[in-house]
Amino acid sequence: MEAFKLKTLDDLLAAPEDRIELIDGDIVQRPMARMEHGLAQHRASVELGPFDHPSGPGGWRIATEVSVHYSMHQCPTHDLAGWRKERLPERPRGVVDVTPDWVCEIVSPGYERKDTLTLFMLLQRHRVPYYWLIWPEDRSLVAWQLDGDAYRTIAGITMTDDAPLKQRIPPFEELEIDLSYILGE
Repeated sequence: MEAFKLKTLDDLLAAPEDRIELIDGDIVQRPMARMEHGLAQHRASVELGPFDHPSGPGGWRIATEVSVHYSMHQCPTHDLAGWRKERLPERPRGVVDVTPDWVCEIVSPGYERKDTLTLFMLLQRHRVPYYWLIWPEDRSLVAWQLDGDAYRTIAGITMTDDAPLKQRIPPFEELEIDLSYILGE
C-alpha cells in the first residue's frame, strides 16, 4: 500500500485542471461559479476599489481570484485579498508568497467548511489581520480581526429592513461600505 503524499505548489502548478487550489496538501476543485457568488465578489471589489486607487484613500493592493502560497502544502485561491502597500510596495506576479493583510471569501453552498473552518484556521495561524466572510444567499457578512493569536468578531451584519445600509468595517473604516450593494438590494 502506497503512503499518501502531500501535494505541494509544484504539483498544483503542474496540474492540467483549472479552478483548483492546494488545501492541506490536497489539490481540490474550486466550486462552480454561481451568479450570487460572482455578483457579491464583483460588488465587494467595486466598493473597496477606492482603497486600491490613487485618488481614494489608497494604500492597498486588492485582487480577486488570487492564489497565495502560505506554506509547502497550502496555496488557496482567495475570492478577494488585500495587502497594504507598505508591506507589498511592488505588484507581484503569479502566485503571491506574502501573507495578505485582509482576505474575503464568498461562501458557496456545500463548501462552507472550507471557508468557515479550514481557511479560518489557516489564516489565523498565518496571522492574517482581517478575515471577512460573505454569504450572498443569506445577505450577510461577518468580519474578524486578529487579536493576539485568535480572531475576534468585529462585525456581523445581515441585511434586513432595519439594517444600516452603509457601514465602516475595519480595515477599511475610512469610507462607508454600501452593504446593500454588495449583499444585493
